[in-house]
Amino acid sequence: MTVAALLPEVDATYRALAIGAHADDVEIGAAGTLGRLLEERPGLTVDLVVLTGDATRRREAGASAATLLGGRGGTIGTRLLDLRDGFLPTQGARAKEEIERLKDGGPYDLIVCPGLRDAHQDHRLVAELVWQTFRSIPILEYEIPKYEGMTEPANLFVALSREACERKIRHIVAAFPSQADRDWFDEETFWAALRLRGVECASPTGYAEAFVCRKLRI
Repeated sequence: MTVAALLPEVDATYRALAIGAHADDVEIGAAGTLGRLLEERPGLTVDLVVLTGDATRRREAGASAATLLGGRGGTIGTRLLDLRDGFLPTQGARAKEEIERLKDGGPYDLIVCPGLRDAHQDHRLVAELVWQTFRSIPILEYEIPKYEGMTEPANLFVALSREACERKIRHIVAAFPSQADRDWFDEETFWAALRLRGVECASPTGYAEAFVCRKLRI
């Protein structure tokens, strides 16, 4: 099964909305899947939205978006906001307004966002707002490694080649140097997540990204 099966079977351009609370969320959770979508639907447009970040984090997010597609076709647009990292629930009204505004950029065929049951308050609020705002679009909730662990079993897996994993991990480590002092932010963590999810879904490549898909209308 191709990952593009998540998109409508029509001869048309496609749009995906990728939302993160923080500058590296989308890349950690879904970069490999976005890469596969681009390979299978070369005309895909990805709108990347990051809600929080200081000037350094916004620069990193912008630079990451500029190279995320790696010359594989498709286009990417960015919206980088400056809400306070770690305090997103206290800024819920503005976050709600910004996510509501995203409807003007659609229509979208697919959304990737953090998980509704993610332990991080910023991630969780973004997911809640996405679900409140978009009613009829497939939403895939990605996961991000954290001290609190993964709080919900995944039910949708996207197999990735080892080469795709290497490309993803190199990109993350190079694109977000401000995070290098965090003891979880390293290649071993990202490899471990991809390998464990690959084992869980019996990926033929041995590696996978994992998501929660609560509704899928076909």
